[in-house]
Formats: sequence, structure tokens, C-alpha cells
Amino acid sequence: MKTQVFVMTRMWAMVTGLVLTTAYFAALYMGFKTTEMMPMLVTAIGGFEIFLFSQDVWLRRKSRQG
Repeated sequence: MKTQVFVMTRMWAMVTGLVLTTAYFAALYMGFKTTEMMPMLVTAIGGFEIFLFSQDVWLRRKSRQG
């Protein structure tokens, strides 16, 4: 159960990040003015995903070495 919740959290973070990134760059491309908060949200979610990815790599490596 715990693993499933963690995976779903990661999936929602990924989808939210992709939607926000797409919306931000679409707004820039179309010439709309975006809020100052939008790049910070995209960066925060991207940083969260990078952290989780590096944590997964670390845990897999740690489990293989004993």
C-alpha cells in the first residue's frame, strides 16, 4: 500500500509538471503575460522529480551492493 501511494504521488507530480511547463511555454509563445509564480512552480516540481529520481538510483545501487 505504501509503495502504491508513493508511485501515485510521483505520477501526479510528473503530470502536473508537464501541464504547467506546457502552459508556461505556450503562454510565452502566444505572447500572453504569465504570473511570476509559474516559473517557480515548474522549477519546484522539476526539482522534486530530480530528487526522487536520484533517490531511486541511490537506493537501487545501495540494494545491489548489500
